[in-house]
Amino acid sequence: MPYQSVFAPGLFAGKVVLVTGGGSGIGRCVAHELSALGATLALVGRKPDKLQAVLDEIVQDGGRASLHVCDIRQEDAVKATIAEVIAQHGQIDGLVNNAGGQFMTPLEAITAKGWEAVVSTNLTGGFLVARECFGQSMRKTGGAIVNIVADMWGSMPGMGHSGAARAGMVSLTETAAVEWAGNGVRVNAVAPGYIASSGMDNYPEHLAPMLREMSKTVPLGRFGTEAEAAAAIVFLLSPAAAFISGSTLRVDGARPQVRMGWPARTADARAQERDAIKPFNGFHRAVSPKIFSK
Repeated sequence: MPYQSVFAPGLFAGKVVLVTGGGSGIGRCVAHELSALGATLALVGRKPDKLQAVLDEIVQDGGRASLHVCDIRQEDAVKATIAEVIAQHGQIDGLVNNAGGQFMTPLEAITAKGWEAVVSTNLTGGFLVARECFGQSMRKTGGAIVNIVADMWGSMPGMGHSGAARAGMVSLTETAAVEWAGNGVRVNAVAPGYIASSGMDNYPEHLAPMLREMSKTVPLGRFGTEAEAAAAIVFLLSPAAAFISGSTLRVDGARPQVRMGWPARTADARAQERDAIKPFNGFHRAVSPKIFSK
C-alpha cells in the first residue's frame, strides 16, 4: 500500500525538498509523503544508517532521494551540505527544518554545555540551514520553508532550554518571512503537540509511564499521528498556502487551551471515531513508539 496522502497526486512533481532530521519520526514521515507526491528528497541528518534506511524505503516505494550526513550545528558543514544538494539536484524548492532534540531536566540542573547543545540544535542549526538554503538557492529561485517547533505555548517546565529555543524559532520564522518575501520565499512553522512518534523512545525508560499518560491532558483525548503533523507541513509547502507566511500552525488537539477551572473533559473512544476528529494515519510505514507496547 502506498502513502495515503490527502493531497493531489503529483503536487510536488519536479520539486526538490530538503528535510533535516529525515532519518526518523516526523522527518521520515513527511519525507515519505512528499516523495509520494512527486518530490525528490534530500535527507539530511547526523546518523547515516538511519538516513540510509529511509532512503531505501523511499526508493522501494518508487521515489527519489539522496543522503547527506551533516551536523547542522556546524556552520561550515551546513554550507558544504547545501552546496552538495544543489550540485546534485540543481536547486532547493522546499525546506523542512525538522532536526531537533532535547532532554528533560529542571532549569537549576541544566549546565551551560547542556543549554548550548539544545539551543544549537533547535535554533542555531535551523537558522544556519535556512540561511544557506536561501542564500545558495532560494534567493534566486524562490521557495517555501517550514520550521518545526513544538508545543511551547505557556513555556516548557522541565525542558526550559528547548522551550526557549523553540520560541526563538517562531520569532526567526516571522522575521525571515518579512526579509525574504521579496525573493518569493515563504517561511512558516508547524508546532506539533503530543505526537506518537519514535522520538518518544529517546527519553529515559523511567519516563515511559508519564509519556503514556500525556494524552489524558489533550481535549481530543489522544496522541496525534506523524501523518497528521506531516499533512500540516505539506500544506504549508504547497501552492494552497501561497498567501500564508510568517505563521505558526499548531497540530496539538487544543492541548494548550486547557485551563484550571474548566472541567477536564476529553473526547472518548466513540467521539474519536467521528469524522471531524478521527485519527488520520496515511503513512503506510508508520511504526508505533515502543513505549506503547509495554
